Amino acid sequence: MTTAATEALKFTDRINRIEPSTTMAVVAEAEKLRAQGIDVVDFGAGEPHFATPQHIKDAAITAIHANFTKYTAVPGTAELRDAIVHRHAVDFDSDYRREEAIASTGGKNALFNAIQVLVDHGDEVILPVPYWVSFKDVVRYAGGECVLLQTEESQGFRVTADMVARLITDRTKVIILNSPSNPSGAVMSAEDLTAVTRLAHERSIWVLSDECYVYLNYTGKKFSVGSLRQYKERIVVLGSLSKTYAMTGWRLGYALGPAAVISAMSKLQSQSTSNPTSIVQKAAVAALGGPQECVETMRREYIELRDHVVKGLHLIPGITCTMPEGAFYAYPNVSAFLGRGGIRSASDVAGKLLREAHVATVPGEGFGTGDHIRVSYATSKAELNRGLERMRKFLAGLS
Repeated sequence: MTTAATEALKFTDRINRIEPSTTMAVVAEAEKLRAQGIDVVDFGAGEPHFATPQHIKDAAITAIHANFTKYTAVPGTAELRDAIVHRHAVDFDSDYRREEAIASTGGKNALFNAIQVLVDHGDEVILPVPYWVSFKDVVRYAGGECVLLQTEESQGFRVTADMVARLITDRTKVIILNSPSNPSGAVMSAEDLTAVTRLAHERSIWVLSDECYVYLNYTGKKFSVGSLRQYKERIVVLGSLSKTYAMTGWRLGYALGPAAVISAMSKLQSQSTSNPTSIVQKAAVAALGGPQECVETMRREYIELRDHVVKGLHLIPGITCTMPEGAFYAYPNVSAFLGRGGIRSASDVAGKLLREAHVATVPGEGFGTGDHIRVSYATSKAELNRGLERMRKFLAGLS
């Protein structure tokens, strides 16, 4: 296609409201370098370094041999929806029914569908900063307006009920919560989560709680807003098997919420992705209903890796970093390097680290802050050491 023809193309307003995923852009650029034979230390990818547990893989293989390869009901099989409900009830004392659960092609699909169902043009959505890269763009795609809640790095990026309350207006439709947080690893207290949910219920506002990392909580106080049964008519819980069971490529997420909301999400899903892959649904049943020791094993190792990477980051002159309380990311502040070596932004820091030091990180601009980069520590200590040393040498050479 010629340049003139490309310039003549006119796309819809809704697609022009959003940007490509920052994290996916980093993954793509790192892959280009690898294709050139360059050794890249990857701190960018937001996925576990563990293999999917064997019993989950076995369930998928069994499903293939049993020819479980046809379409299923759009929101997932009854078996899977019951497994989602049961797992959540056992772990968080929630009280959902099958009609209040939907399985989706990854947690992002569940998020997208929920936002499209709940947010209309001109609706305000309260979104804490830093935020996961997709939240803002999915809200904007729906025509909503993000009201950004600025958190304090000195307070570990924590979100409190008082902070949320100050931003509520007559146009507030949804409050997005993400605890533990991607990218900061911040964890909201059960008290604040409860207070926000109570306030939202009183004001007829929806709470959209992304609990993708709920099992990777290092405070010893694992909590889901889905356990707040008295407020469930205004809560939608988003979950994923990706991080909990090291199943990122399998693409299986879910939502729990009022039956009317789940039905609307299913209607939208019926016209887009339809059902999640049938084979993956069988694997998900095995994950949710099978032995859970693998979840705790991975959680304990992440704690060790977190401590290791934060210690290593603190040894790099100029870098500061809060201690993440969950997920598997560190969010170091690199503002000390702005103005050195032609660097003007966190994007410049991340770009130079990738192209010159061959360490992949994600710039903070994609998460709503300009002074940070995200470092995934979901890798081995040896790989962390290699990447940290490259970062130390490169940043020390800036003048």
